[in-house]
This record gives sequence, C-alpha cells and structure tokens, in this order.
Amino acid sequence: MKYHPIDRNLYIKNRAKFTAQMKPKSVAVFNSNDIYPISADSTMPFAQHRDIFYLSGVDQEESILLLFPDAPYEHQREMLFLRETNDHIAVWEGEKLTKERAFEVSGIKTVYWLTEFEKVLFELMTHSETIYINTNEHYRATVETETREARFVKWWKEKYPAHAVAKSNPILQRLRSVKENVELELIQKACDITEKGFRRVLSFVQPEVAEYEIEAEFAHEFLRNRSKGFAYTPIIASGNNANVLHYIENNQVCKAGDLILLDVAAEYANYSSDMTRTIPVSGRFTERQKAVYNAVLRVKNEATQMLTPGTLWKQYHVEVGKVMTSELLSLGLIDKADVQNENPDWPAYKKYFMHGTSHHMGLDTHDYGILTEPMQANMVFTVEPGIYIPAEGFGIRLEDNVVIQEKGSPFNLMRNIPIEVEEIESLMNA
Repeated sequence: MKYHPIDRNLYIKNRAKFTAQMKPKSVAVFNSNDIYPISADSTMPFAQHRDIFYLSGVDQEESILLLFPDAPYEHQREMLFLRETNDHIAVWEGEKLTKERAFEVSGIKTVYWLTEFEKVLFELMTHSETIYINTNEHYRATVETETREARFVKWWKEKYPAHAVAKSNPILQRLRSVKENVELELIQKACDITEKGFRRVLSFVQPEVAEYEIEAEFAHEFLRNRSKGFAYTPIIASGNNANVLHYIENNQVCKAGDLILLDVAAEYANYSSDMTRTIPVSGRFTERQKAVYNAVLRVKNEATQMLTPGTLWKQYHVEVGKVMTSELLSLGLIDKADVQNENPDWPAYKKYFMHGTSHHMGLDTHDYGILTEPMQANMVFTVEPGIYIPAEGFGIRLEDNVVIQEKGSPFNLMRNIPIEVEEIESLMNA
C-alpha cells in the first residue's frame, strides 16, 4: 500500500462497536471485493470493500472477516481468513499478508488460510442461531454486478437455511457515519493532498490548455503524495461543460474568458476527500462571473453554519434553498413572481441549483449515513452549492468538507484550500 500504516487500535475499536450491537449467539461475515475482469487477462485495479477495511484494516483481495462475540472459545470470537501466500505468489504478484502481518494490521490473533473457511464456519454455525449478512443498502446504490459478498450470501442461505438472518448494514450506516479521530486525520490527509494538487493547477492553467492536461496535473500531485489517485472520477469542466453535472469526458480545450469547474479530489488510505473549485481560464473573473461566484460562496458559508448536532438533512436543504433563492433574486436570475408561483416540489431556485447541498463523506465519497436521523458531532459532510447558467456559458460550484462539532461552527477540513476570488486571482497571476 502507498499509505503509511494505520494504528490497529482503530479497527479493534470499530469491531467492538459493531459486536456490541449484534444479537446473542450470532455470527457476522464480511468479504473483500472481487478483482473485476476487463477482457483477456486484464483486470481493474483492486479496491477493497470499505466494510471489511473499516472493521479490520485488511486491504487485500480474497479475505474474509468473521465475528462471533458469543463463541464458546475466545480464539473463535474474531477470525480472519486470507489467501495463502508463498514464495511463488510473492514473485509474481508481490507481498501478501502473512498471518503475523495480518495480526499487526488488524489486531486479530486468529488467522486462517481461506481454504479452511467452510470447515471453521460449519463448527461455528452449530453454536450460533443468527448470521449477519452484509448487503449494500446505501440510498444511492445501483448494483448490477454479482459481488463476492452476494455470492457468499447465496451460498450461505443454501447451506444453512435453518439459521435466522440479520443485516449488518443498518449497524454500519450508523457507526461509519460518526468518525473516530484517527479517521478524521486520514480524511484531513486526503484534503491536504487535494490542496497540493489544486495549488499546482492554479499555476498551470492558461488559455488553450486541455481539460485532460489539468486532470494529469492533479494525478501527478496526488500520486507523489502517497494517494492511489482520485477519490472519484474527476470533473474538469470548462465553459458550458460545467452545466453538465457529471461531465467526465475532460477532453475539451479551455478558452480565454471561460471558467473551469474542478470537481476533483484525492483519496488517502481508502478515505475520500471531495473538493470543488471554479477558476478563470485567463486568471481573472469578469464582473458578472465574480458576482455569481460570490453568491455561491455566501450560500456555502451560510449553509456550513447550519451543520450542527440535531440538524435534520431534509430541513437543512429547505433552509439552504431559501438562502439560494435570495441570491438568485439579487442576481436577477429569478424574480418575485417566479417565487410566488413556484411548485413546492420543485422550487424556483432549482432551475439554477438542481442538486443537493451536502452528503456524508468518509471511506466512500458518498459515505454511509441515515438521512432521516439527526446529525451528530464527528460526522463529515460536504457543502457544495452551485449556480448553473447555460445561457451565459458557465456554471459555478464550490465545495468544502466539514466536521460537525459538539459546539460551535463546523471544522473545515479544506480551510487551507484557496477559495476567495482575490486569492485565486493572485495565485494564478503570481
């Protein structure tokens, strides 16, 4: 792994929080992701399933975590099953976890090779009544590929039909949404790497540069700072491309006088950051661009102050909508009649700001979190309002990542990333 070792006490604590919420005499199983094929003998880069990583720190394919807090013997209460490594594998694929190294990473003492899983599970199932399966229930999830986890669930149901079934996901939705301090440090590291990439780009951008060249500058800076790369597919959208919310082609030339919307950020140790900035190709904003930019910035700043313990996600977005409505009225993009006659299900401001303002962030860019429950301290949210004006040839979005505090204003993990008009112009013209 490119990242520095993480204190295994994080995973010990995470497992303790999870097992404390399990039913009596129950087993929970978590699988690694597959390595997905492309064609011939080509594969996509491996990306670990975030749940097994959250609970064990194991960042390797073909791994299984088993938790059985009521097991009759102590050594059966936490178990890892790993693909057996040897000298041949080390030569062809590189180092894999040994049993000793797996303990150092996870704090789990009982480590078996994967070939022993079915035998060990059979013994444990004779002492258990319930199994926790780990299905993907994220509100944005659309899963068309059969995952390793899904294949396990199918196999298990056929093998042990008499056992009761419980779900891991509701527990993990709550646990993963509230970050430990070590996790906040890792997200901060991802944000710091993103800052380095953004500062590099500010001194690189000029008229006639291609969007993909800007993407390459970010990638260079991310990789040289121990990131695997982008936390999500980057958006480098110049001119009217910014009005396509998920524009990812990044293949156009940036023209003088246009703006570039940069929705791009680094990961670090599987933790995400999520930044958006909008900058002028020529190094200076026009007066109209500046007016819209500062309107978006004011909405972002006001929205940030609303992120406090007890806030409800749905009501928060209603309040942000009121702030955005006021700014759009001031810009002349909507008028009072538009507001008076608006459809409550699609308010007038949605013509220019059609997406949400915030989402949970952490091990996933759109991280776990139950949106119907009040916000809590140590939750991490994005704040990302935007105004999109196809008729004027530009769109502006600004986005920071913040940590909700027990008292006071949220802590901005991107506080050092330039965002004010004057600072961006100064750095681009230095």
